[in-house]
Order: sequence, then structure tokens, then C-alpha cells
Amino acid sequence: METIYDFTLPKGYLDASGELHRKGKMRLATAGDEISATRDPRVLSNPSYLTVVILSRVITEIEGVSAITATLIEKLFTADLAYLQDMYQKINDIEPPTMTVVCPDCGKTFEVPLNFTGEG
Repeated sequence: METIYDFTLPKGYLDASGELHRKGKMRLATAGDEISATRDPRVLSNPSYLTVVILSRVITEIEGVSAITATLIEKLFTADLAYLQDMYQKINDIEPPTMTVVCPDCGKTFEVPLNFTGEG
């Protein structure tokens, strides 16, 4: 079973010296990753920070970067954050969010998956 996945960020992490880092690795999440992230004080005060904390735990490497932290994840471009969120959902077999839509021609209502990365 594959547990570590390579990725290439669409924009890349731009460090303080102006160097761009795009390649990295993400591992499968564990129950402990998600439980401990929900107990993080930053998440308790701002639940939308959960994604940042979880990604900082499961991203094991960004080429040329010594440590993956929540602060680093905060500095990613929004396109890269969306890409990593989508990848996290895919490799951990999490159902993508859906939206109820109505066909303008026939009036039928149905669910469509939302894809924030523009892929697929």
C-alpha cells in the first residue's frame, strides 16, 4: 500500500530569500493527526485553521525546506493550498464537497462534486 505521495505545487512556496520550492511529499493521515489537530489552540480559537495544522503534519517534505510548519503553510499561495487540500482528500479517500444544482433545461435537481483546483 502506498503511504507517501509526491506532489508539485502549481505556484510554489516562495521563501524569504526569493527561492521557489515546488516539489514535495505528503503522507496518509492518521487518526492521531486529525485528533491532535482539533486540540491545537489555534484551531480551537479559529476552526478554519484546521486545514493548515493538518497539512503541516502530513506534508513530510518540500524540497529545499528544512521544516514544515503551520507558519509555512500559511505562506503558501491560495492555489497551492487548494491543490494540497484536494490532494489530501483524494489520498485519504475523503468524499469531496458537493453542491445541489438544478438543471436549467429540465428542472431536475442533482449533486455535483466541487473541485477547487480546476483539475479533472
